[in-house]
Amino acid sequence: MLLRACLRSLPTTVFVGLRGGPAPVLRHPPDFIDRVLTGAIDPGKVFDLTPPLEQVAEGYRAMDERRTIKTLLKP
Repeated sequence: MLLRACLRSLPTTVFVGLRGGPAPVLRHPPDFIDRVLTGAIDPGKVFDLTPPLEQVAEGYRAMDERRTIKTLLKP
């Protein structure tokens, strides 16, 4: 109800947008991957599929078919 009241007070034209794209990986600290691999950071809350590197095609297929959101390839 509060949202409706707020929307009624806005002008009739409302521009809402949503943008996405690749993650800005170059902004991460240089040792980020090392910290993930040593267990200092647990990416488990981000990645929901972790196949071995040899199954890279399956990882992409799973994301394409929306069976997974993020895939982490293990060496």
